[in-house]
Amino acid sequence: MKIGVFDSGLGGLTVVKAIDKYFKGADILYIADTIFAPYGDKTHEAIKNRCILISEFLIKNHNIEALIVACNTATSAAIKELRNLYPNLIVIGTEPGIKPAIELTKTLNIGVLATTATLKGEKYQLLVNQLSKQKPIKLYEQACLGLVEQIEKGEINSFKTNEMLKKWLEPMIENSVDTIVLGCTHYPIVSDNIKDIMGKEINLIETGQAIANRLEYLCKIKGHCNFDPNKISILHTGNINKNMIKKIFENNKNIDEIEVRKCEI
Repeated sequence: MKIGVFDSGLGGLTVVKAIDKYFKGADILYIADTIFAPYGDKTHEAIKNRCILISEFLIKNHNIEALIVACNTATSAAIKELRNLYPNLIVIGTEPGIKPAIELTKTLNIGVLATTATLKGEKYQLLVNQLSKQKPIKLYEQACLGLVEQIEKGEINSFKTNEMLKKWLEPMIENSVDTIVLGCTHYPIVSDNIKDIMGKEINLIETGQAIANRLEYLCKIKGHCNFDPNKISILHTGNINKNMIKKIFENNKNIDEIEVRKCEI
């Protein structure tokens, strides 16, 4: 099973990590589109066109059978168009885990950390409007401007990163938020920082495992069943922090087994 995964940078590797843990027998080609990062400050049309270009590259050059858009912003902008363009391809998008958050919360106060583009996106708004009817929840939404850039630079435990997180999370502490949706695939990389601020009992909802489960389900329908180890290749269109790749995959996969190289798209 050849699987193409892409994001604007390193964040989508949290999804690849989950796939590597829960899904076997795949040749995974990941594209970190760092030359076009971050997606969050681009127009809807620009993001959509870039997603189509990357998808065409993966299909024509690597003959993928499944495509994963490992980015909430890109999913909101392009997932409908991608499914229309490639009806024979398994196409899986990423959306904030509002539903599992509603199921977990006890205080009914849920935090959402995401990019501005995701929070303003029609897909997110429709999701919230639909699911919030299940319980009388209150959402505390926070656009995390600059956090993706901090993560891409490897500034995980820097004073600046932690001060940014404290500023965003303190209102959630004051309002008894017990569950936080990580609405960007980059954000699980700072989950330990969030737990240090909010307390270890905080529920953090990320989407990697849900995507891996969905992938497994759709692939089984197509007859895929394999227990061989996965092969992972990482292509990057601009600069990339290789130390962050090691950090993301620590205790999960030998980094020496992962091919990392630059490409032009």
